Amino acid sequence: METWVLLRGLTRESAHWGRFPEQLRGRLPGARVLTIDIPGNGRLWQVQSPDRIEATTESCRQQLRALGVEPPYRLLAMSLGAMIAVDWADRHPAELDGCVLINTSLRGFSPWYRRLRPASYGTLLSLLLGADPARREQQILQLTSSHPPAAMTEAIDAWTAIRKARPVSGANALRQLLAAMRYRAPARAPAVPLLVLVSRRDALVDARCSLRLAHEWKASLEEHPSAGHDLPLDDGCWVAEQVAAHAFFSRQ
Repeated sequence: METWVLLRGLTRESAHWGRFPEQLRGRLPGARVLTIDIPGNGRLWQVQSPDRIEATTESCRQQLRALGVEPPYRLLAMSLGAMIAVDWADRHPAELDGCVLINTSLRGFSPWYRRLRPASYGTLLSLLLGADPARREQQILQLTSSHPPAAMTEAIDAWTAIRKARPVSGANALRQLLAAMRYRAPARAPAVPLLVLVSRRDALVDARCSLRLAHEWKASLEEHPSAGHDLPLDDGCWVAEQVAAHAFFSRQ
């Protein structure tokens, strides 16, 4: 049985995947799909977030061992989570059968102003300083989705409930951002099959970051023409279809 491990991005947790785990299971019958949280988010919201990607990777590995889940794993990760996946693949390639990297950016491949679009800075600052949970979640949806779900109010209500139940502290958000800024990916591609997925209408991270990464590492690449940064939210069925369609992720 193949084991898929899903990793979210900056300040987001397992619950933010929404329906996507079920969509992925639907395209990969029999697969085990797990969601884990990085320290400071979700079930670990009271834990201090590491300020290094490498330490976050070790936390993820420890969580799986504590669950009794043995490698090899297949990682599907977006944004900050994809940086963790790259580090994991670089330092522990024998544990992984492959990685799907969604809308990420890596120091050494793209300039800072593409890794995090300057137009998003004001919104991100207000998210760190804002007090109203519902307003903050509405801003996140506007920033990360280019075609919000039809039940937008329902999504905002669900995300607001998540924030109230497991709030990510401002200090942890900053530590996660610092970890992302510090991490420098290896120049050579990890010895693990890679699939890069990118949204052309990503308002948070310039799509050229993923395009450059796929080109430099000669990784498989698929582009969504209209989705935003949260590609699994905007078109989870498309993501699941790309994963199922790539031969190196087919069941052995």
